[in-house]
Amino acid sequence: MQRAMGMMAPLGFRLQAVPSAPRRTLSCAQDVLRRTPLYDFHLAHGGKMVAFAGWSLPVQYQESHVDSHLHTRRHCSLFDVSHMLQTKILGCDRVKLMESLVVGDIAELRPNQGTLSLFTNEAGGILDDLIVTNTSEGHLYVVSNAGCWDKDLALMQDKVRELKNRGSDVGLEIVDNALLALQGPTAAQVLQAGVADDLRKLPFMTSAVMEVFGVSGCRVTRCGYTGEDGVEISVPATGAVHLAMALLKNPEVKLAGLAARDSLRLEAGLCLYGSDIDEHTTPVEGSLGWTLGIVTSGCPSPCLKKNVAMGYVPFKYSQPGTQLLVEVRRKQQMAVVSKMPFVPTNYYTLK
Repeated sequence: MQRAMGMMAPLGFRLQAVPSAPRRTLSCAQDVLRRTPLYDFHLAHGGKMVAFAGWSLPVQYQESHVDSHLHTRRHCSLFDVSHMLQTKILGCDRVKLMESLVVGDIAELRPNQGTLSLFTNEAGGILDDLIVTNTSEGHLYVVSNAGCWDKDLALMQDKVRELKNRGSDVGLEIVDNALLALQGPTAAQVLQAGVADDLRKLPFMTSAVMEVFGVSGCRVTRCGYTGEDGVEISVPATGAVHLAMALLKNPEVKLAGLAARDSLRLEAGLCLYGSDIDEHTTPVEGSLGWTLGIVTSGCPSPCLKKNVAMGYVPFKYSQPGTQLLVEVRRKQQMAVVSKMPFVPTNYYTLK
């Protein structure tokens, strides 16, 4: 984890007790929530549905959260992330539009290469994190957070109108696909059985359109939110259940929900928008430029069998090994500053 260059620094802690999961997102009434194309599939497979960012999603299935977490680290798990906002940015000036909204050099992306980037406001605060892919089909493919759906969409649509009024060639389309994440060390092996493309040629943060287990028009991106090797598959909504069933036929694959996804990303040192980063956090402060008295994310680590957390402290207390007192549920607990990720990542790159 790079150290921030300001007065505050992001870091990881190992501590005695932290909240197991953020609660504020699980609040909407079930009858007003949006449903993914896999909603009935989740119910049929024992999914425990909760409200998350305006959607009804499985927090876990019949197995425990810890079992799902460890299965992902040792084998692979299937997550429904169809709540994410998927968009296409079209036109000759698509790069100009995106570079006016995000940090990062979009123009230098090779065909079908993607990058993690950030929408920022005029003060440099983070509006959202997103992945931008420069597709070989002549558009940018953008995936951003469901919790920021309305904000992100309005931001991009406003910029489209602004540039069009100046004569630019640019447009935006919402991609009405499901999005499935297959994550874990055996994910590529499982997926290879259902595609003709050689996945050894698809390294981390690249993508390709292919037929997957008989479903055509799928965009497969080698990325994820767990720290493990894996893919996210943007699949036409009508083929989502078929694809999920085909993947589950392999005994390596089990379903996993929001709880495992959160603890996996925390072990991997990946930020959660709204908890670890927000409009009051700059990319440098969030160690996304490649502070505490406040814990932003925390949970028991199934792999380490210790409690871990992210937070912010004054820079002078940010050295690994520094002992701190943090307040957890109105009680002070000993914590030790640790490097992140807590668990090493296993992304696939070409040798």
